[in-house]
Amino acid sequence: MTYAMIGTWRMAYEGLEKGMELLKNKGESSDAVETAIKEVEDYPFFKSVGYGGLPNANGLVEMDSAFMNGDTFEVGAVMGISDIKNPISVAKKLSHEHFNSVMVGEGATQYAAQNGFERKNMLTDRAKKIWENRKKEIAEKNLSPYDGHDTVGMVSLDQKGSISVGTSTSGLFMKKPGRTGDSALVGDGFYADSEIGGAAATGLGEDIMKGCLCYEIVRLMGTGLSPQDACDQAVYPFVQKLKKRYGKAGEFSLVALNKNGEWGVATNVEFTFAVGTEKEEPKIYIAHPEDENETKIEPITQEWLDAYEKRIKAPIN
Repeated sequence: MTYAMIGTWRMAYEGLEKGMELLKNKGESSDAVETAIKEVEDYPFFKSVGYGGLPNANGLVEMDSAFMNGDTFEVGAVMGISDIKNPISVAKKLSHEHFNSVMVGEGATQYAAQNGFERKNMLTDRAKKIWENRKKEIAEKNLSPYDGHDTVGMVSLDQKGSISVGTSTSGLFMKKPGRTGDSALVGDGFYADSEIGGAAATGLGEDIMKGCLCYEIVRLMGTGLSPQDACDQAVYPFVQKLKKRYGKAGEFSLVALNKNGEWGVATNVEFTFAVGTEKEEPKIYIAHPEDENETKIEPITQEWLDAYEKRIKAPIN
């Protein structure tokens, strides 16, 4: 059997490398997803996931995470969890519960603490400074408070044919306390069916959830479409429909993987992602929408990577 893995954004790469090593050694897709996402959650310079994630309007890092087993359709999710080191691990454990498998806010945090998950103040000094600067800008320049909503999503296929998907995010920067997006909502931010494939989303959750796009991509793959065709046919017509009927559409980026290890991507913005397969070492690519109905994909350049590293680690005044 083949194996493969795909993840959203440049930030997925190092975690995906670790996940791919597990898959290469006949590890399970569920463990590969958890391992890969924990790597992203633990890295302090990624501003939209886990430790170092940007806080809500009150200065609290509230995180959303979800996990789905494509063999059994088990789903676990947390929304608005705080002060817990690895939300993806909590979501994965919750997926084994028949009742109470999706938990929110203080209840989710209490569940994690009671079940031995490591507690940690997820607000770094760097993220706090960014928050303080943003509050000052909002007051002085009357700017919109909202900025940043990049979820890490991972879809994994192991050598036994099992597909798993996971997501994790600190959500929209400066969001109102209690706000959640698509990342922890099954069918919206993630979906998996091992007989077909899986998909994960990143972008503005309030708009992604209007289309149930991850479920739709998996459904289309089930009709025989390739992951790329399924992504294109699910995402681009819906973006146009949303613009026509709602008046606007936020940023959408989705990744998909099928049971044969084939992958696809669709986006309405510049979007980076990482992917590896049995035949292809993990690599980072950049995708662009082309003619508003298909996706152009290119390998990332070293110049782009160098600029990215410099930007995310730049000192905060």
